[in-house]
Amino acid sequence: MDYYVHEGDTLYIESISRLGRSTKDLLNIIDTLTEKGVTLISHKEKIDTDTPTGKFMLTVFAALSQLEREQLKQRQREGIEIAKAQGKYTGRKTIPTDWTRFGLLYGEWKSKHITGRDFMRRMDMSANTFYRRVREYELRHGITEPTSA
Repeated sequence: MDYYVHEGDTLYIESISRLGRSTKDLLNIIDTLTEKGVTLISHKEKIDTDTPTGKFMLTVFAALSQLEREQLKQRQREGIEIAKAQGKYTGRKTIPTDWTRFGLLYGEWKSKHITGRDFMRRMDMSANTFYRRVREYELRHGITEPTSA
């Protein structure tokens, strides 16, 4: 957006909370827009940066938005901790692996008879799961040579 606005433009936004990630980030964006001669108008908060009151209100609302986001994150972390303590939050279940089949395909892959992509497709695994399982398999079997795709 920064590249598309020019002096004299007016930037309309739905809410200031959508413009920046933090108060500091938002104020930096506002400073950049001000230096370019761009006016900012927030529809939700009814703020116009062309006025001193608008600039002041923008700073106040930005700080309140950041506070609200941080409190939401804190409540979320607290809720997760409570759920973990009650045994309700265990994370995602691990995907079962047929280690016998994995071992056969691993041998084919290492001898370059199949590609890593073929290996992943045959085991129905994503790349992340595949490489995690390769590391696990190599640790279990004492294989120390570096893995390559």
